[in-house]
Amino acid sequence: MGKDSTKNLVGQPILKQIIKILPKEKFDLLAALQKSDRYYKSFFSWEELITLLFGIFSRCDSMGEVCDGMRALKGKLNYLGMDEAPAKSTAGDALRERSHELFRLYYFALISHFSPLLSVSRKEDVHFEQFYAFDSTTIQLFSDIMKGVGRNPKDGGKKKGGLKVHMLTDVHADTAVYATVSEAKMHDRKFLNKLNFLQKGSMIVFDRAYNYYQQFAQWTQEGINFVCRLKSKAVYEVQDVLFEKYPGKGEFGVYKVEHIHLQYKKEKKAVGTFCLRLVHYKDEKGRKYRFITNNWEITAEEVALIYRYRWTIELMFKKLKQNFQLHFFYSDTENGIKTQIWCTLIAHLLLTVIKHQSKSTKAFSTIAALIRIHLTAHLDLTWTVTEGRRAYSKRIKIKSRSPAAIQLSIF
Repeated sequence: MGKDSTKNLVGQPILKQIIKILPKEKFDLLAALQKSDRYYKSFFSWEELITLLFGIFSRCDSMGEVCDGMRALKGKLNYLGMDEAPAKSTAGDALRERSHELFRLYYFALISHFSPLLSVSRKEDVHFEQFYAFDSTTIQLFSDIMKGVGRNPKDGGKKKGGLKVHMLTDVHADTAVYATVSEAKMHDRKFLNKLNFLQKGSMIVFDRAYNYYQQFAQWTQEGINFVCRLKSKAVYEVQDVLFEKYPGKGEFGVYKVEHIHLQYKKEKKAVGTFCLRLVHYKDEKGRKYRFITNNWEITAEEVALIYRYRWTIELMFKKLKQNFQLHFFYSDTENGIKTQIWCTLIAHLLLTVIKHQSKSTKAFSTIAALIRIHLTAHLDLTWTVTEGRRAYSKRIKIKSRSPAAIQLSIF
């Protein structure tokens, strides 16, 4: 069996090739503005980012594993611009004391930097140029640093803490454009008013947990479109039935469209009423949904389709939790946990950029695994995420011979 020995070796390890994608000048500018290196004589902000990315990509469970793993690299650290691996105490102090705000701002700077590359893709069946999905995911912590996850234990034990990552994603590009981290007990709808950067004519889709009628009325006045599910206990007045068709057995789709009025309150007092479309939809499994929207131009079928695209943000949360280490944290402080979250989002963005640049057809999870396995190998990054294997020539078939013939051929 012949083997193709082409190894596609390059002069730098894969981690260095990933780091080169990052615009360091933007990070240095933010570090100077935040004065994040003001009281440090070693282990500067950039080195902390590299250290955390090494731990995140390699899925280390603790800061001790990260530092020991980097120490074992020895001579390869010079590729990353580091003289030596940080001590566990030094890295831990930086996580505790250096503000997570630097990494949050850098994440947003990266989103802006890579947006021309990631905005190339588009959902052809949705005509909105600006199409967003908004949702949150909860990450449990086995401490009460950030509170509000789980029920109170019956045995009187300590209630688990947790955090929420609230995220707005560009559905066309499948990347986050806004994110924030809060305690898990914070109600989701409180973050709707933070989306004050949405432009007129844009479309945003979210789940019924975000039903906040005052914000809906404001968006309607500003010309911002939305689609979401209506809460089961919502109170509204039906003004007109625009369409109605009872689905037969095995049929699915839109079966009723209504013009409704909803009241919105301010400080628990009713201050106004606004008009919405209520779309009743039955899916292939017989489940029924009620969608509301302030857009009167798109078809009822497109309303249901837009809500289906909300699943893209669920898939993003799934990729974050399955491909990155968000079960173990490198710090027991709120600042350190938030820093790791922001760096994990940076790592996710980098893998998304690599997938787009290489035009790889491999699954995101496969790309993450290949990079984790070959993180310090001197392989070409693009070749690794597109090919990632050696080719073997076709085995030459040999006609079967009798045992006697084989023995005679030896002599």
